[in-house]
Amino acid sequence: MRTLTAQMSSDGRAWRLYVVVYGETQWPTFRWEPTAPVPTVAERRTALATLGYEVAPGAVWSWTEDSRDPDDDSTPVLLIAAVDVREQEGATA
Repeated sequence: MRTLTAQMSSDGRAWRLYVVVYGETQWPTFRWEPTAPVPTVAERRTALATLGYEVAPGAVWSWTEDSRDPDDDSTPVLLIAAVDVREQEGATA
């Protein structure tokens, strides 16, 4: 079964989770309300299932920081999370 990468990011507003599908113009995406806190692991799992995916066996979420201007450490931090995923059996994502 093919493994893909799901990423979740926020620029301080809404959290957005998407599955990176190379060669596609639109990626499966889930968006939480703008005022929502960081989605829990259970909420992320539910969002992935809504998109037809599940976390790959043994995979764990990793986090990294980025910013709009990497040369200016006073700019707001952008948080990005990633995890390996696979299509759920019987899913048509």
